[in-house]
Amino acid sequence: MKTFNKSIIAALVLGTTAMSAQANSWENESKDAWIDGKAETVLLMNTNLNNFDINTDVKNGKVVLTGKVNSELDKELAEELVLSLDGVTDVDNSLTVVNNMDAKNTDKSMMNDNDDNDLTDAKITTVITTRFLFDSEVGGTDIDVDTDNGVVTLNGSVKSEAEKQLAVKIAKNAEDVRDVVDKLAIVAE
Repeated sequence: MKTFNKSIIAALVLGTTAMSAQANSWENESKDAWIDGKAETVLLMNTNLNNFDINTDVKNGKVVLTGKVNSELDKELAEELVLSLDGVTDVDNSLTVVNNMDAKNTDKSMMNDNDDNDLTDAKITTVITTRFLFDSEVGGTDIDVDTDNGVVTLNGSVKSEAEKQLAVKIAKNAEDVRDVVDKLAIVAE
C-alpha cells in the first residue's frame, strides 16, 4: 500500500510540474504574441515605413525583423520603434536595404544630424500615437501628433479637460520629447 501511495504522489508531482511548465509556456507565448501585435501596430502607424514589407517574429521578448526597407534610415527607424515598446528585450534587425533611386547613395557615414533628428522625431510621433491608441481614456484617432526637433504639437479634439491633460501628460512622458504644444480643443458630444 505504501508503494501505491508513493506512486500516486509521484504521479501527482510530475503532473503538476508538467502543467506548470505548460502554463509558463502558454504565458510566454501570450506575451510574445502581444509584443508581436504591438510591433506590427507601431510599424503600421509609421508613415515612413512600408509595414507590408517588414515581418516581425518574437521569442521570449526578442523581436526579429526581416523583410526589406528602402534605406539605412528606415532600417534604423524600424529597430528604434520596436525597441521602444514595453516588453521588448532585444531586437535582431535582419532587414535588407534595397537600393532605390532615393537611397542609392545613402550609407551610415553620410547621415547627418538632420537624419538623426528626423529619425528621432518619427520615433517620438509613432510612440505617442501608439500610446494614444492603446489608452482607453484617450481618443487616439481624434488627435494628430506632429514632432519637429523634439517639440510635439498635439492638434485635434478631446471630450473633456481630463482627457486633454492625459494626452499632454502622455506626450510629455515620451522619450526624447523636449516640449509639448497643446492645440487640443474640448468638444462635448
